[in-house]
Amino acid sequence: MKMRVVLGDDHAMMREGLVALLQQEPDIEVVGQASHGLELMRMARSLLPDVVIADVAMPMMGGIEVARRVRIELLSSRVLCLSATALHGQVLEALEAGALGYVLKNNGYGELTRAIRHAYRHQVFLSSELVAPVMNACRAGQSSGSDTAGQPLTWREREVTRLFAEGCSTREVASRLHISAKTVATHRSHVFRKLNIHSVADLTRYAVKEGMTSLG
Repeated sequence: MKMRVVLGDDHAMMREGLVALLQQEPDIEVVGQASHGLELMRMARSLLPDVVIADVAMPMMGGIEVARRVRIELLSSRVLCLSATALHGQVLEALEAGALGYVLKNNGYGELTRAIRHAYRHQVFLSSELVAPVMNACRAGQSSGSDTAGQPLTWREREVTRLFAEGCSTREVASRLHISAKTVATHRSHVFRKLNIHSVADLTRYAVKEGMTSLG
């Protein structure tokens, strides 16, 4: 019996390439692919796949939020997050949201198939370069559930930060992320508190320093 998989990634070439490779695996069947998180969640609900592969930075709903929704809705699917960046706080957030794995896109394709097989067996899988930093962060109590200053930004907060840094207004950020202006303001307030900054100019400098935007 094959493992049934759905894959969500907003980059068509990446998504279709991975689907073509996965379809060649004798024990994997790709039953759906999505270009954004809302579409991926609909597939998770209707197709009930064994494994959901979700790009962390998808529009409308990122992979971490997909993992959280799958857990809240008590769906049987196991979620793997796929990302281009090795942000340790983001990895911790994904695991706390319910993801069973975190795979970096710059690694070999074989790592993704190993992650799928681990998730299918309800085993956690992290790309090798993430293991030690994440374990160290856990030991130090630096989980994303902390309420202290210096808490890692959530995926949504990082998106809000990036868009403000790129010159978007509150209304534009709300429109792009499909959330209310009030929610955007709340996220911005949380970011300011976590980073101990007080202006959008400071926010922009932080975003450039962290490589969240190509400005500068």
